[in-house]
Amino acid sequence: MSRKEKPAPALPDNAKTVSGAEAVILSLLAEGVETIFGYPGGAIMPIYDALYDYADQLNHILVRHEQGAIHAAQGFARVTGKVGVCFATSGPGATNLVTGLADAKADSTPLVCITGQVAAPLLGTDAFQEADVISITTPVTKWNIQVTDAADIPAAISKAFYLAQSGRPGPVLLDITKDAQFAKAPFSYERCTEVKHYAPKPPLSIAAAEQAAALINGAKKPLILAGQGVHLAGAHEELLALAEKADIPVATTLLGLSAIPSEHPLNVGLLGMHGNYAPNVKTNEADLVIAVGMRFDDRVTGRTDTYAKQAKVIHIDLDPAEINKIIKADVALVADAREALAALSVLAEENEHKEWLQEFQVCMEKEYEKVVRHDLFPADEKMITMGEVLRFINETAEADSILVTDVGQHQMVASRYFNYRRRNSNVTSGGLGTMGFALPAAIGAKAGRPEAQVIAVIGDGGFQMNIQELGTIMQTGLAVKVIILNNNFLGMVRQWQQLFFEKRYSFVEMENPDFVKIAQGYGIRARKVERREELQAMLEAVLDSPHAEVLEVIVGKEDNVFPMVPTGACVSEIRLE
Repeated sequence: MSRKEKPAPALPDNAKTVSGAEAVILSLLAEGVETIFGYPGGAIMPIYDALYDYADQLNHILVRHEQGAIHAAQGFARVTGKVGVCFATSGPGATNLVTGLADAKADSTPLVCITGQVAAPLLGTDAFQEADVISITTPVTKWNIQVTDAADIPAAISKAFYLAQSGRPGPVLLDITKDAQFAKAPFSYERCTEVKHYAPKPPLSIAAAEQAAALINGAKKPLILAGQGVHLAGAHEELLALAEKADIPVATTLLGLSAIPSEHPLNVGLLGMHGNYAPNVKTNEADLVIAVGMRFDDRVTGRTDTYAKQAKVIHIDLDPAEINKIIKADVALVADAREALAALSVLAEENEHKEWLQEFQVCMEKEYEKVVRHDLFPADEKMITMGEVLRFINETAEADSILVTDVGQHQMVASRYFNYRRRNSNVTSGGLGTMGFALPAAIGAKAGRPEAQVIAVIGDGGFQMNIQELGTIMQTGLAVKVIILNNNFLGMVRQWQQLFFEKRYSFVEMENPDFVKIAQGYGIRARKVERREELQAMLEAVLDSPHAEVLEVIVGKEDNVFPMVPTGACVSEIRLE
């Protein structure tokens, strides 16, 4: 943007001239931002200098790596529903954000990331710490822009916040040159309320809603698949209203977990490759599938040529690009999930599906006998199982607890067994599957909801990918509870090598450091448990503590996570062993 491309903004009477750097801070305050995660450097130093004068209004959390900053911003956004904000400098600082941007894009997380850049005259000269951040991040952002004029900063930030949180949320990046940060310009701020050719919230088609309701009213075996869109739309009450009125079982995607309480009688479990047996099998027996805010990810569908072929499909999604992308919809509701579900709950008739629900119960009992009983109550295992750790967590955790998981076996076990009692209490990396996500995301979640208990369950592999963020916990004092499930393996990869690569364990066994000493080196209370008889007391001590805690739990080295849908298989071919 430049002054030549648009007329100068009309300034209010109280407009004042400020530096571009101060304009950044004032714009963030105008958007209601209270918390920023970041790491300073040369090209963003003017913004940090301006931030110094607003430390009483903005809480800046200094991370130990830029990837930690963006994952923390993600955790903050996921539990608050607000836009997460992070700062990074140019070059390597900006490129260190790329994984988090891709993660946030895949999981529809609203972020505004602000990076410093070399001065405009140096662009394209291979200057020190220069990188073409706009080209690099275009595929992994909802929108990005390079700002070279201080006068354009407020409008760019206003548009960034609007785009990040409207429609299907996502990450936005602003790259601001250093000379634009130093330059002076009159400041005024106006919140963006629309962007030309951008329709963030398509109107609900009443005709389509009536068609969908007719299918619901006529179905004998309906099944709701609830995804991340339920959380993003705040459609929890509307989801329950429809499910309870029409007596429809509800399964969730990985990111849809906590859309319905774990113990609700209509909650039939987790979909997907390591999801529950009942919803995977019954998806291919349902006569109606109602997909809400989910995109039919390959981990949910398995083979698409055999997926739910017997069923009519209602697909509710705000993003028209998701309709018919993977699974053909018989009725599409391109609309906000809250509005769509509210309309359907009015149009749907009261109903009962006792026999259909009983079929799920039979499958649940089968899974309990084959898998769950052993995971939660191992009778003859010498080693602690991951499942029993989650059982004790459930017995001790506070009602408002938030579960943050990394990626791997522990993620699937924790997601399956954690008792979700409040909305938006599940924070994990879904679409991208980013190891190293959990520790910084837990920091962001705790910063966003300081009154809630935040429990990070992490594998020994993922923990070491961003282990330096223990320093952020040390400096902030955020009382994050970190539970390391240590099997000295890259467990999920090892499981696949066992089952599909003839037990050729190629570079998956890990020789780990002393995690307790490392945590203690950061001034964090830490302990280790290897014996089952000590586990419950240790977990109670950790979860009852008012401080940050690290608990390393040594679990079975070669325990596998079941159920499991093998790659390329039909979801109804899910294995229990």
